[in-house]
Amino acid sequence: MTSTLGIDLGSSIRSAAIRELDPLAADKLCFDMRRQNEDADVPALVSALRSLVPTLDDVAGYSPEECVAAMRDLGMFLGSIKKHGPEPVPFVPEVTPVLLELGRRTDMVPRDTVHHYTTWNPTGGRQRMYCGDIQEAYLQESVRMVFPHLREGLELAGILSDMDVDDPKFGVLTDELTGHVETMVSSIDMVVANVSPVFFARGLRAYFEEITVDGRVLLGPAAAQVPLWLIDQAVWASDRSEPGYQEFLRDSVPYSLPRWRELYEHWTAVPSVVSRLVAAYGDDPEETERRVPALRASSEALARLLRVIVVFRGRHLGIARKAYDADLRLYPVGSGGASVDLLRRITDLTRATARLTGRRSAGAAAASTEDSGARASGCAHASAGASGCAHASAGAAADAAAGAERAERRSA
Repeated sequence: MTSTLGIDLGSSIRSAAIRELDPLAADKLCFDMRRQNEDADVPALVSALRSLVPTLDDVAGYSPEECVAAMRDLGMFLGSIKKHGPEPVPFVPEVTPVLLELGRRTDMVPRDTVHHYTTWNPTGGRQRMYCGDIQEAYLQESVRMVFPHLREGLELAGILSDMDVDDPKFGVLTDELTGHVETMVSSIDMVVANVSPVFFARGLRAYFEEITVDGRVLLGPAAAQVPLWLIDQAVWASDRSEPGYQEFLRDSVPYSLPRWRELYEHWTAVPSVVSRLVAAYGDDPEETERRVPALRASSEALARLLRVIVVFRGRHLGIARKAYDADLRLYPVGSGGASVDLLRRITDLTRATARLTGRRSAGAAAASTEDSGARASGCAHASAGASGCAHASAGAAADAAAGAERAERRSA
């Protein structure tokens, strides 16, 4: 998973190395920033940012990993100043060429992203935090814990996107992908248990506001930059989405790692996995499964994956409804630009896709059951037992979709 840099800044080894780096000698200033934010001390924040800005000659001597660490620390002050009202760059104009060069050197946007705020952020006493509240630490950890799994999951999605849906390995790899995606559910459970909607909506959200760099409006380090949407794109959204979600994806892509941008471009140009599965079943699913038995395992595995995604989407929607309630919110949309209504529509689209996938295997299996029962007419009890077992198996994929819907309703 490399980029035009020839290295993978998102790998576990490089991420750990970046967390240790402090090229701007910013440790103390970043710690002091918490108090300055509490006091809304914009002059102190501006002074600190100005003292941290390196020269372009300094940047020329940085490794790519040091460029990431420098962007991380500059970004914390940019977001802090914007939280308290003013656009930050005009206060320290000399930061503009540095941000542009750091972005060029790392092949990323010229400001900090969710990767800088979480994965590339030190832990322990050196952790960069806007507030220093334990709830902020939980929010950072909830994102940090999923990135290694999503990174592996995206590579698996790349394999599945190029693999025939009737390949016997398709179901196995899809279940492996599901295991990685399940960490998203654990992550959202951590947020529900440890981060109050009031803290996020009225305490932390404002630090993730957009800023303008060299005439370009750039979003802050939003959770929307966590690329579950990219797995959506491979599995179903490339050709089964809706205009609002497509626009949201296009707006989110620039904040991704270079390799993930490549995957998005590729998956946007090819049929989704779900569409290929539907096409493989054709107009006569039961006959297709007789000829290609491996399709049953593929469709059931895909239904299991979609069920996990729907459960996550439902819990995320429940949090968003609370954080962006009209009586609580300070902003009408999330820091990534998504409204609660868009999140609801995405959840509905995912649920509908799960139902579609479940019906394929369920319908074919039910037809197979009826055929087997007719051939076994000489033994009524045996026929009844076989029919019951087969219908239970046939409903497994459909139950996955229905179970996801129930879980979504409970969580929302």
